[in-house]
Amino acid sequence: MKNSPLSVIALLLLALPISLLAQPTSQAKKPNVLFLFADDMRADTIAAHGNPHIKTPNIDGLVRRGFSFRGNYVFGGNNGAVCVPSRAMLMSGKTWFQMDAPTLKGVRLMPEHLGENGYVTFGTGKWHNGQPSWLRAFQHGKTVMFGGMSDHTKVPVRDLGVDGKLTAQRTGEKFSSEMFADSAIEFLQNHDGQKPFFAYVAFTAPHDPRQPPEAYREMYYRKRLPLPANFLPQLPFDNGMMRDLRDENLGAWPRTEKMIRDQLAEYYGLITHMDEQIGRILEALQKSGQADNTIIVFAADNGLALGSHGLLGKQNVFEHSMRTPLILAGPGIPKGKSTRAFTYLFDIFPTLCDTLGIVTPADLAGESLRPLWEGKKPRVRDSVFLPFLDIQRAVRDERWKLIAYPKIRHLQLFDLQTDPHEMRNVIARPENAKHIARLQTLMKQWQTRVGDTLTIPTENKQPAQVDLTGQKRKPDQWQPDWIVKKYFGDSQ
Repeated sequence: MKNSPLSVIALLLLALPISLLAQPTSQAKKPNVLFLFADDMRADTIAAHGNPHIKTPNIDGLVRRGFSFRGNYVFGGNNGAVCVPSRAMLMSGKTWFQMDAPTLKGVRLMPEHLGENGYVTFGTGKWHNGQPSWLRAFQHGKTVMFGGMSDHTKVPVRDLGVDGKLTAQRTGEKFSSEMFADSAIEFLQNHDGQKPFFAYVAFTAPHDPRQPPEAYREMYYRKRLPLPANFLPQLPFDNGMMRDLRDENLGAWPRTEKMIRDQLAEYYGLITHMDEQIGRILEALQKSGQADNTIIVFAADNGLALGSHGLLGKQNVFEHSMRTPLILAGPGIPKGKSTRAFTYLFDIFPTLCDTLGIVTPADLAGESLRPLWEGKKPRVRDSVFLPFLDIQRAVRDERWKLIAYPKIRHLQLFDLQTDPHEMRNVIARPENAKHIARLQTLMKQWQTRVGDTLTIPTENKQPAQVDLTGQKRKPDQWQPDWIVKKYFGDSQ
């Protein structure tokens, strides 16, 4: 007697492995996202990207197993604390002209959008855009620092309680990077895997105070690190953000070679210590069994001068302050590959939507970077625009860069092919007139596109020379005693 069709189907189902019958829903198959975010980290501080003087073995591992975006930028900013608009643009996928960058009021955020599409969202570390926006973005959180900076050994943090409210502020008991890593590891260990996760780990390193644990700075003091290729004792003109600026006052004018080498040693020490904590998180991810189905993003909010052009801070539109690391690794992403195509931090939101199979909000300024690693496009834009407050504007293409300082009507033109460190202003050379005209037109086009109404000078005026030698400085409240003694003493 022949079996009926229904009985045949039943027999086939019984023959299937239990593991196949128990497959999760299509939603649970979506990749997880682990987002590792550094604070004030220059793009040239990764060993695998060509810096032989720094130790970053775990970030180097991400370079080998992922795709590096070597032409990545923050889109300027409307705040001297550049990390405020930078993080707002990262989380919103918009430029700072499109929103209230400090608060993100009324703007849909990347974690919020992923949460609405089935993701469990977790946040730890720095959030510099107010508590209401964080509460919209994350369903779970621990050791969250609301604000811009703190002593790395005395971080004010809050947790998200089971009632959906933030707990009272407390002082963290560990060094910042270790504490945030602990919280991320705890989340990875406890996540039940029923839904994909978005885990955001926002380190406060290597932002100052540049106070790594002693062993990590001592290892670099011994190296006698080379000065930046564009080191200067002082920037010879006032770019609008040099006087009475906290970041610039972290060292005396003029900058000495010893001071810059010591601050680089302390900065590198913070990065190496953070790298070790990243290694701990990646190990926990591996042990969780989720590593093969997790997209890892490593990035930073902005760069930093640290002696380049005689500056210390990030309040300028030179390459060292506007370029940031960006690495993506995970399923479907090529290993050990890179591109020099121009990208922005605000491209990450649409990139993740595209990669995760989630509808991308229609009003984002960013572009998906997926076509770059798939080889479908060589670039997603031909130039970058770098607007900072109302005092600096820059635009660059693959070779040339034009910087304008509207307040003092000064212009700079750099040939980045022969002068990648922006040391020779060639604005006055007659043969460059065509490049100046083309870049001025390009800047106007960018301004129109993003809604920037600032008037840009068309003719160069030589700036007044400045000398800030001996300028009085005061340490901020977060600098530890040994840094105050070292960099704010009478000898400084």
